[in-house]
Amino acid sequence: MPRAAWINAVNDEHASSELADVYAACADPESGRLANIMRVHCLHPQSMLDHRALYHTLMFGSSPLKRYQREMIGTVVSALNHCHY
Repeated sequence: MPRAAWINAVNDEHASSELADVYAACADPESGRLANIMRVHCLHPQSMLDHRALYHTLMFGSSPLKRYQREMIGTVVSALNHCHY
């Protein structure tokens, strides 16, 4: 079985001021925590902001699908991909 890839993410305390700002912008507004799915973009902070923008467009933008339907699609795709996120 092939080894899974691993990205060494930059911790909050080692983040540059630019990266710290992006971490803060992309963190959960309630908990203040940054999900690892976002942290993997640490080597290219603009991609983290772009990821967040894409997520908001897909989940909250204009669509014939209701919010719960979008979440269900994400859940099913994640399960089929054996993704626990």
